[in-house]
Amino acid sequence: MAQVLYMALPFPAKPHKAASSPSSSSRPLKLARRTRSTNVSIATTAKGSGNRLLKTQKLNLEVSPHRAVSAVRLMRIELGGAFADLLNEKGKGSGENEMGYVQRTLGFRTRELNHHDLRLVTDIVGGTIRWRRYLDHLISSLCHDKDISSMEPLLLQILRIGFYEIVKLDMPPYAVVDENVELAKVALRPGAGNLVNGILRKLVVLKENDTLPLPKVEGDDRAQARALATLYSHPVWMIRRWIKYLGQEEAIKLMIWNNTNRASGFSRDDLVIQLNALKVLPLPGLNVPHKLSLHLDEFVRIKTGLQIIIHAGLLKKGLCSVQDESAGLVVSVVDPQPGETILDGCAAPGGKTLYMASHLSGQGKVFAVDVNSGRLRILKETAKLHQVDGVITAIHADLRTLTDSGQLKSDKVLLDAPCSGLGVLSKRADLRWNRKLEDMEELKKLQDELLDAACKLVKPGGVLVYSTCSIDPEENDDRVTAFLVRHPDFRIDPVDRYVPLDFVTSSGFFFSNPVKHSLDGSFAARLVRDS
Repeated sequence: MAQVLYMALPFPAKPHKAASSPSSSSRPLKLARRTRSTNVSIATTAKGSGNRLLKTQKLNLEVSPHRAVSAVRLMRIELGGAFADLLNEKGKGSGENEMGYVQRTLGFRTRELNHHDLRLVTDIVGGTIRWRRYLDHLISSLCHDKDISSMEPLLLQILRIGFYEIVKLDMPPYAVVDENVELAKVALRPGAGNLVNGILRKLVVLKENDTLPLPKVEGDDRAQARALATLYSHPVWMIRRWIKYLGQEEAIKLMIWNNTNRASGFSRDDLVIQLNALKVLPLPGLNVPHKLSLHLDEFVRIKTGLQIIIHAGLLKKGLCSVQDESAGLVVSVVDPQPGETILDGCAAPGGKTLYMASHLSGQGKVFAVDVNSGRLRILKETAKLHQVDGVITAIHADLRTLTDSGQLKSDKVLLDAPCSGLGVLSKRADLRWNRKLEDMEELKKLQDELLDAACKLVKPGGVLVYSTCSIDPEENDDRVTAFLVRHPDFRIDPVDRYVPLDFVTSSGFFFSNPVKHSLDGSFAARLVRDS
């Protein structure tokens, strides 16, 4: 399925009313193995060397570059050293960085990644993470040792890649088998290649005969949840929670949505001209299909071609930013106006901060508060790039420590609270495996504490907007209900004046349903303080 992105202009023509993962700088992995000698030695100049000392790198032209990069990146993600997205916060392509990790991890380089390779890496890495439980079930079913938890990390990733390419991408089986076998032999040892060869060939036969060993949805509720967890590759606890709140049919629809390959957001007339111009550049296969957003005047919807946009420099030039339309609709709920003072209580990485700042037309102030100094620094750099740094003041602090600061009292406060992220699982493929049921209670406690702190920074008659990227009612409606009991000086301001009615709940809140609206799942409540 084609990727869907929303890309927002940094400077909207007018505020629209209703009718953010980075590569890590962590240390590269080291594997206890050595490659066989199929490499060409090339000499390169050592960085920062005044006398041009040379170092030797091994260039392997037999190994598929996108598979080598994907395997190393998958290991880094699983061990906490990277995110599934191939972009850092500045929107720069990371192909060169990825090949550097391959060199340091595997001991050799492949040829450089081209645009086609980058698209394949994005698809394979994201897809392999999304379908990890499903793939691991198949792998363990075809291995002599059913417990794959002790398998070498690189070998397991190579098998996952091969299984994903055969079962989900329908790539030619002979090519998938041969190239993953080659990667296993060169990066590990000949015996590993033989193992990969045998297992992948078994898979090819099963797929051709439509006899993949998959569980049936039968038995009691727990057994059905376990089967669904394998078939749709989600944690069991999430499935049981969604069946409880949504019913099994809607839970399955949500999992199908989460497993589609989606990316993030861009917009409008000048931008459309730029996108149309990309089609006529003399590069083979260059095409950026797009259409205008149905809900926001500053957004353009991009189906494919993010790497082309990056290569053209549109992000680096500050002409646009990447953001999901649901995040833009949350800003519509805030309704920032020129001259207002707005506080963003959990600002980084800054997508909503920058979008709110762009609505102020240079008049007003946005206080961007966040506990992460590194991400806050990136926010400041991006604000300068988009020429809204004049209205943004970055504050490195925990919002809960600022409750006595009279200078930060604001007309509007946005609390885009830390949450489970259960509304963005289609993009954050790795999140489903990192989130645990026990996290929910800790998150709800944190959300309550942040709400109690944020409300003290709202001027009398001002607005507090509480938002999440979750679809879980305990993080959304329940948190607002509990807050209003603790703070009777606040009342609900229905959002039907700010967003399309299709997004307004019976309680007057904003809610985007991934299945219904084809957007990220998100929630926002607009609360007004008594004068």
